[in-house]
Amino acid sequence: MAALTELEHTGAARRELDSAPFLVAARGGRPSRLPVWFMRQAGRSLPEYRALRAGTGMIQACLDPELTCEITVQPVRRHGVDAAILFSDIVVPLYLSGIGVDIVAGVGPVVARPVRTAADVEALPTLHPEQVTPVTDAIRLLLGALGETPLIGFAGAPFTLASYLVEGGPSRNHEKTKALMHSAPEVWHALLARLAESTSVFLRAQIAAGVDAVQLFDSWAGALSERDYRSYVAPHSAAVLGPLAAAGIPRIHFGVGTGELLGAMSEVTDVIGVDWRIPLDEAARRAGGTHPVQGNLDPAVLFADAASIEAEVRRIAGEGRSAPGHVFNLGHGVLPETDPDVVTRVVDLVHTLPVR
Repeated sequence: MAALTELEHTGAARRELDSAPFLVAARGGRPSRLPVWFMRQAGRSLPEYRALRAGTGMIQACLDPELTCEITVQPVRRHGVDAAILFSDIVVPLYLSGIGVDIVAGVGPVVARPVRTAADVEALPTLHPEQVTPVTDAIRLLLGALGETPLIGFAGAPFTLASYLVEGGPSRNHEKTKALMHSAPEVWHALLARLAESTSVFLRAQIAAGVDAVQLFDSWAGALSERDYRSYVAPHSAAVLGPLAAAGIPRIHFGVGTGELLGAMSEVTDVIGVDWRIPLDEAARRAGGTHPVQGNLDPAVLFADAASIEAEVRRIAGEGRSAPGHVFNLGHGVLPETDPDVVTRVVDLVHTLPVR
């Protein structure tokens, strides 16, 4: 931990963006306009992204600072969103630490050697701050390129990373993951503790480099009951997010299908990301009525007619006014076939809507 503390004191000076609508809303204040950004806004829906990425693997693109900078800025330039999110992937810290993982087109993250025993966990390398240099170099480029647009750093949560490591890749039912969790809890907790340590290094390095907020993605946490989440997952997410409160920047926690977990998730974060399966006003209530919310337009709605999209955007904005703050977003990532012009029109509409 001493190395991390030292790292935090050697980072770039953070930009003064106190009036940025995204940051105001994320802190529960009243922004000048309803802020909006989209998960996976920098990606396959943009033709300029596809042209830039041609011939370059996903992980390799994430580790090229100039490429990362340009990809991160593209949706800000095109759509006028109120925040940029660092172009990266949740398995990047695994790759940087020396774990054999690749992102296979059409499949997702694939692990060369699955982790299922105590010996496997003991053999896992951990991430060191100096290994994050390609990412922090990109952040420093972005601080100049983004002007007054806030930059969100991110990482994958320990549970979701563990699910890839245990299953060896994406899984529909997470059967090997849940079996390990229940059959060998000591191995499970050792694995998540190891992953929490690397995730903390990854996020602290981003904060030191100057990001304005962080988001922790627990993509697969919705596969768990609240009991299992609290017993097997929440302590490790708290180990990541809790100490980051000292940085003084908003912490966002998001998972898919986590409506039943929002109360537990809200205990370790500032902002609750909400998918489309639960109304924002109900999500705010389940989080205790004390947390700003982020979300939650169904990404598939962007394929509907203009009147239907507008109705859904207005409904969600209305529900969001029941929370202390609202950052408009999708309930998951932009789908690859989405028309970018539709995304831009949604941004323009959101910016006309009243805030709490």
